Amino acid sequence: MGRENIASVLLEETVQSYLKALNKQGFEGDIDNSYSTTLVHSTDNSIYQQVPRAVLFPKSNLDVQLALKLSEKPEFNQLYFAPRGGGTGTNGQSLTAGIVIDLSRYMRQILEINTEERWVKVQAGVIKDQLNDFLRPHGFFFAPDLSTSNRATVGGMINTDASGQGSLVYGKTSDHLLSVKCFLSDGYELDTQKVSTQEAKQDAKHNDRKGQILQATLTSCEQNRDRILSVFPSLNRFLTGYDLKNVFSDDLKTFDLSRIIAGSEGSLAVVTEAKLNIVPIEPYKTLVNINYDNFDSALRHSPFLVSANSTSVETVDSKVLNLAKADMIWRSVSDFLETPAHIASDGLNMVEFNGTDQNDIEEKVGTLTSKLDSLIASNQSGVLSYSITTSKADILKIYAMRKKAVGLLGNSKGTRKPIAFVEDTAVPPENLADFITEFRSLLDSYNLTYGMFGHVDAGVLHVRPALDLCDESQRAMLKPISDKVAELTKKYGGLFWGEHGKGFRSEYGPEFFGEALFLELRKIKTVFDKRNKLNPGKICTPLGSDSELAKVTGPLRARYDELVPINIKTSFQDTLNCNGNGLCFNYTETTQMCPSYKVTKDRRDSPKGRATLFKEWSRLQAMQGVELPELQSDYYEPDTQLPRVEISEAGNLKALNHEVKQAMDACLACKACSSACPVKVDIPNARAYFLDFYHQKYGRSLKDYLVANIERVLPIMSRFAKLLNPVIGSRLINILAKKTIGYQDLPLLSLHELKTKAFDFEELSKLNEHQRGKYVLIVLDPFTRYYEAELLEATIKLIEKLGKQAILLPYYENGKTKHVKGFLSAFKATAHKTSAFLQQVSRLQIPMVGLDSALVFVYEDEYRKVLTESQRGDYKVHAIHEWLKQQDLSRLQVASYAGSLALLSHCTEETNPRASTAAWVSIFNRLGVVLEAPSTGCCGMAGTFGHESKNQEASRQLYDMSWEKHVKSQKVIATGFSCRSQVKRFEGVKPKHPVEFIADLL
Repeated sequence: MGRENIASVLLEETVQSYLKALNKQGFEGDIDNSYSTTLVHSTDNSIYQQVPRAVLFPKSNLDVQLALKLSEKPEFNQLYFAPRGGGTGTNGQSLTAGIVIDLSRYMRQILEINTEERWVKVQAGVIKDQLNDFLRPHGFFFAPDLSTSNRATVGGMINTDASGQGSLVYGKTSDHLLSVKCFLSDGYELDTQKVSTQEAKQDAKHNDRKGQILQATLTSCEQNRDRILSVFPSLNRFLTGYDLKNVFSDDLKTFDLSRIIAGSEGSLAVVTEAKLNIVPIEPYKTLVNINYDNFDSALRHSPFLVSANSTSVETVDSKVLNLAKADMIWRSVSDFLETPAHIASDGLNMVEFNGTDQNDIEEKVGTLTSKLDSLIASNQSGVLSYSITTSKADILKIYAMRKKAVGLLGNSKGTRKPIAFVEDTAVPPENLADFITEFRSLLDSYNLTYGMFGHVDAGVLHVRPALDLCDESQRAMLKPISDKVAELTKKYGGLFWGEHGKGFRSEYGPEFFGEALFLELRKIKTVFDKRNKLNPGKICTPLGSDSELAKVTGPLRARYDELVPINIKTSFQDTLNCNGNGLCFNYTETTQMCPSYKVTKDRRDSPKGRATLFKEWSRLQAMQGVELPELQSDYYEPDTQLPRVEISEAGNLKALNHEVKQAMDACLACKACSSACPVKVDIPNARAYFLDFYHQKYGRSLKDYLVANIERVLPIMSRFAKLLNPVIGSRLINILAKKTIGYQDLPLLSLHELKTKAFDFEELSKLNEHQRGKYVLIVLDPFTRYYEAELLEATIKLIEKLGKQAILLPYYENGKTKHVKGFLSAFKATAHKTSAFLQQVSRLQIPMVGLDSALVFVYEDEYRKVLTESQRGDYKVHAIHEWLKQQDLSRLQVASYAGSLALLSHCTEETNPRASTAAWVSIFNRLGVVLEAPSTGCCGMAGTFGHESKNQEASRQLYDMSWEKHVKSQKVIATGFSCRSQVKRFEGVKPKHPVEFIADLL
């Protein structure tokens, strides 16, 4: 065993001893050194990956103090730590090979609010949007506006001194930081706040930890004041690491040690609480969206827009706009951002005005638009068109698109992906256009494409060059490009790290600060953390340390990615594309993604977590010589001669196989991630593949076979529905099923007899085009056909009232239940058979319509994943809302309905590009019925998930989160069979499908 391996083994033994001692001493939070948890905490939203030794999830300040204090014992003094919040950093700030202290799971309490004094006290794990949702009823908000605000924590914001849109007016996190509670590397509790300089100097005389820190900081910042002022740029974004400049007020009368903590990236202390300044919400907002002929025009026009006394000016380039247009989010903003057909916009500026006086805003907007009209008329400044938005809800939708830009860039086609490593440069706004011109020339010299967006009012532009870091030649570009961009920002009087911190770019610190000031930073690090135990390598190192600064070249995530076998990359590119953006950590309960994470708060139970685990599992299997097949290969053919693949359980796989299984079991297979995720990570597809191999190795439960084959046995069961329903509905049978097979609350079989014209292919094929136009073919799914025949009856009635004749196609299995349970060979056989039939029927050129969208989408999605193009064919099955929207509804005689009515959509359906909500609202509007469409998350049923006994608590929690209040407060209709079943079992009343509701009005 080599020297490095021996050291690694010894360190691992030390970690194990430390974790046991920590548990014994009464640590109340979670202690986790499982391979899956450390793996999920090895990435953030950067290009880096570093696997920690363990992860601590403290529940209190005492937990944090205990963890750090214990590490002071001689036997544990080689251990080091890094605090972590939302994991949204773009430069690896929270990554460590040591021990992670994750404050996001439990330390999420809002502790106190004082509206008269305008402050709020929170724990470090509170999420930015969570805080603002709490503050909104009080008329206040916490100002720094981040693109990751729905998952970024206050602690993370403090550690990176985060800012965002509107920073010219609202500043950065440190501008709103009134006091901080934090713990030093030895467990010492340090409380900081603004005091008079005289008081700070008096406290510095005390011979304790705080006195020593105050003395060192006062000395460094006071004696070097002139040098600090000359080196630190006069920018709105003054992020430097340790803020030597703003620790003093301009007149030097006050001193605030919190400014040293802010932006320190966890290298000085672990922040656990903060007292924050809060700002009154300004009631009036207007957004002017301006389209330009090119991005350079948009940039050069921005100083004029800032001079219009705007609150903020945001920009996006054509690359980001085009990606947004291909994403589901464009549905919500197209009415505001679409340009006239004859105009091609390659740049967009979004100019916001807000305030307390509506007349003042209208005057400012009027002045701006008058000038814009003149520019358009004279064909100047590249201005093509503009639109004005005053609705707060609509403005939020537009900003949601802008906030999604980071993730959208990760969905670029090909192996080259726009990545973050030079993406938060800041220069004086008046220099931005010239700076970007040179920046683009630099990237063009490397033949790179890139996406750009950002805060042009503050001179910050996020530039993401597209690179494939698994390619060694492209990986080699990281350092020279970084060097040249650092030089370029210096040339234009700016910062290389204007918004997102240093992280693995810390190596550029000495060059920026200069030898003298960097020495002062090291002195401050030394007095806070002499032994370099907190996030070593970030910002700077203490005096006497031989540790190196973190470098831009490593440790790269690509080291792992390049070892993933090609068959996996071919079949699961969407899953492997996960760039760590973390939108799936969205705390909002009324969003569809990700239901399992909303319940467990365990990062493994998220699309990002599962994608990370799946990638590592496939990588380790390949390293053990296991040749995992491509999804569309002959391996899954029923008559395949290929040998069966048995997965390995060598090394870490012995535990990881089961840990991945546990994470996949918590997945509802709702497929929200495959559309709502900016990079379209498709976990249910990877899940089915993994489960197939897992169960071949470790066997299956009886329940899995019953669920997978339910589509096959339902036709038989339906023949005996009158006999079976009393048994299925029996309380005793439900209890027995729950205890024996882990399944419960099964719906009753339908007793309706359907009467409709029989399907006759030969007869229909003889009809001419006009005659065929009188027919509609209904594609049967197992649940509508055998559990909800009344919905089929209503559909037939509605179709007939529209002057057409409905024909039920022969029942063919859909296969979704097989896919969900990972029976891939059986699923592929079903897909083969059903596709062959539907392809033949499609030759009739008669519309084929399905009633449950979650199953309709399987034909277009899962079938295409396992079948080749020729096997799948080109047939199209329309969802019922898609077909109805195209019909002439004026011929329907509908009874009036004046009551309240809300549509609750299936999450699989709502996050799909073919989403139904807007279509149903339009259809009902044409029928004279006002249909509300409140935002909801998952109902908690998701196919078979809610019927499995082990999932009952999660299923109920999800229902209570966002469905219960709507069901109990108004009349609702629901598009999903599983959703209607969920409401029925919890409320005793089953809501109607929209088609049933319409049919009842006829």
